[in-house]
Amino acid sequence: MTSQVREPSVESQPAAVAQEKQPEWLYQWERFRDTDEFLFWDWVQPRTLADFEGKRVLDAGCGPGHHVRIVAPVAAEVVGLDLNAHELARGNLAHLPNVSVHEGDLARWTPDEPFDVVYSIGTIDHTDDPDASMAHLASLLRPGGLLIAWVWSREGNTFMAAVVEPLRRLLLRRRGRRTVERLARILTAMLYPVVHTVYRLPLRFLPYHDYFANFRRLTFDRNALNVFDKLNAPYTELISNERARAWFPEAEFEDVRVVPYKGISWCVSGRKR
Repeated sequence: MTSQVREPSVESQPAAVAQEKQPEWLYQWERFRDTDEFLFWDWVQPRTLADFEGKRVLDAGCGPGHHVRIVAPVAAEVVGLDLNAHELARGNLAHLPNVSVHEGDLARWTPDEPFDVVYSIGTIDHTDDPDASMAHLASLLRPGGLLIAWVWSREGNTFMAAVVEPLRRLLLRRRGRRTVERLARILTAMLYPVVHTVYRLPLRFLPYHDYFANFRRLTFDRNALNVFDKLNAPYTELISNERARAWFPEAEFEDVRVVPYKGISWCVSGRKR
């Protein structure tokens, strides 16, 4: 399977092929933690805690279960679904009585009953077919249910697509994960002087100006996770505004929101009719 940032397809595919397992993700979640709760609420905006209260919820692509732990205290039931890190998530979430974890491909897995809320944070854009994946997740909702996703945007990510990704393919594709992790930590350390000086100035024309505001709020390890994620992902499909909106056709969804986040991603959501 080729590792690359892929251009969006013109038309969505009605059915997804089976997603292959990717050990890169298990390595990532064995080495890093994503526990900053404010990021989760930023990524699901404008949805709030109230949208999860008393609901049956699916975390599609739950990784090690970091976001499940945020939602579980208020939801009636939370199901975590992951193809690569499900065993890790089971161990992390075993103490939560209203949580279960399943191994499966989010574009093909089918539950016994529908959900009130389905969310997928930072996963759809790494699937083989984001359009088919979103269409399948929509089919898992009951009428009135809420579908939420956070994805990297095509807009605002020219540097990542034109510079970072070609260099990653050229230099890192065959490197071991520990080497990539060491590089990610070195690059993170190199960013600190720039982010805490030049990027504190009101120079909004600089690439990733808004994004680096979060960098200054996070720990070194959490910032290293962000860098490693860019270098580690087998592939990333950047999503245009138009394409994100097409995931929520008017005939099937209402209350659709496509919210830009930090100039480099979309927080998308809608309620099923």
